[in-house]
Amino acid sequence: MHRLLLLLALVLATPSAAQSAPAPARALNTEGFRLYQAGKYPEALEKFEAAAQADPKLALAHYNVAATLGVLRKQGQICPYSAHRQTILERLNTSIQLDPRRLARAKQDADLDPIRDTLGWQKLLGRSPSRQADVPELLRRVTWFSPGEGVYGSTRRLTFPDGKRVVLWRRVIEDPTRTEEQAGTYTLKGRSITLTFPGRKPLKGQMSTRGVLEFEELGAFQDSPSECEA
Repeated sequence: MHRLLLLLALVLATPSAAQSAPAPARALNTEGFRLYQAGKYPEALEKFEAAAQADPKLALAHYNVAATLGVLRKQGQICPYSAHRQTILERLNTSIQLDPRRLARAKQDADLDPIRDTLGWQKLLGRSPSRQADVPELLRRVTWFSPGEGVYGSTRRLTFPDGKRVVLWRRVIEDPTRTEEQAGTYTLKGRSITLTFPGRKPLKGQMSTRGVLEFEELGAFQDSPSECEA
């Protein structure tokens, strides 16, 4: 989806949300859109945030904050602008709560690609870890991260490319620091997961109803990495 065309539609094609907003909020949002068009994303973010503060019920402003944070995240500007996956999801959720039509737009918006593999996005699509029937799909569609270890952030990541394979990525904190990946297989029965890697004994775990993967030896994994920690 082309970001330019999408945001133009957001500004011009939603009279119920934008035209009912106070004039200062509309003006700030429009100014932010122009900055966004010019590729000045930090400046655009500032204006969109100001618009959301001027009118907290302006769904368009919250949506534009989420989308711009998505762009900044893609550019690697995570820490300077707090472009965390959970932050993007929070602003998107606020926008959708104010105007449910935003979800249809979000599904087509490339700016929001950085959150597609989160549990929060899957919940927006109607999937829930509290339903056992959704566990297989959530396992495959979400990228799972271990807790952070100081400045290193999350040092382990699990992905489940299909119904059989699992990939464990990890950062080895040595001198020098290095990363490695190990591919294996998994089986799933209800909420119980068994990981099998070459040369290692099977690792037992499960997905909780809160959407946390918990393994006896690997620890816990959630859908967002630890970032920007001192």
